[in-house]
Amino acid sequence: MGSALAALLIAAGLAAMPAQAGALRASVLSVGDGDTLRVREGSRIRTVRLACIDAPETSQPPHGASARAQLQALAPVGAALELHIQATDRYGRSVAELWSGGRNLNQALVASGAAFVYRSTIRGCDRQTYGRLETAARQRRLGVWASTGGITRPWDHRQARRHGPPQPSGPRMSQPAMPSGGGTRLSCRQIGSQARAQELLRQGSTHLDGDGDGEACESLRG
Repeated sequence: MGSALAALLIAAGLAAMPAQAGALRASVLSVGDGDTLRVREGSRIRTVRLACIDAPETSQPPHGASARAQLQALAPVGAALELHIQATDRYGRSVAELWSGGRNLNQALVASGAAFVYRSTIRGCDRQTYGRLETAARQRRLGVWASTGGITRPWDHRQARRHGPPQPSGPRMSQPAMPSGGGTRLSCRQIGSQARAQELLRQGSTHLDGDGDGEACESLRG
């Protein structure tokens, strides 16, 4: 661990915290991103999602790469860890707090500004300590807090990537142009409404695409 990071953890009160009783012992195999890693626990290999925090995604440069580097510094390949497992998520990952050398690594990432407190999964963690550490990081403009208000939260970033940016509505919504012969096909999402689809059909369009569903545009045909 770098001297600067160690000093930061000491200042945050994370230098001599007792490990949780009943924790599993494991060694680090690889670090995926700022809040996910793979470990070997006995003969078992686990993918671990760090509990109660959410680090920027790798698609959020430069903060995603920085968060991964922070976790790698705290838990390098081969390092011994103690896992306090809280749950198994829908992807089969062990959701856990990590401890190394008496330090809670989840809290260390929040203290350094490498990750946010993930309040939707804070149950099972020390809410007050996590909140205090995040407030201190925000006040010191560390990591994700370097800009006022911080960066886009990773949970909002993931949602935007899954569903796309919000679509405009009402009279300001632009209408797709009619493709020329043999031109680009229009998706049902681009068409936007049954009325517009019917208008295109009346104009003789054969460029309606079912977005891979086949039934989607059929329902717009009336």
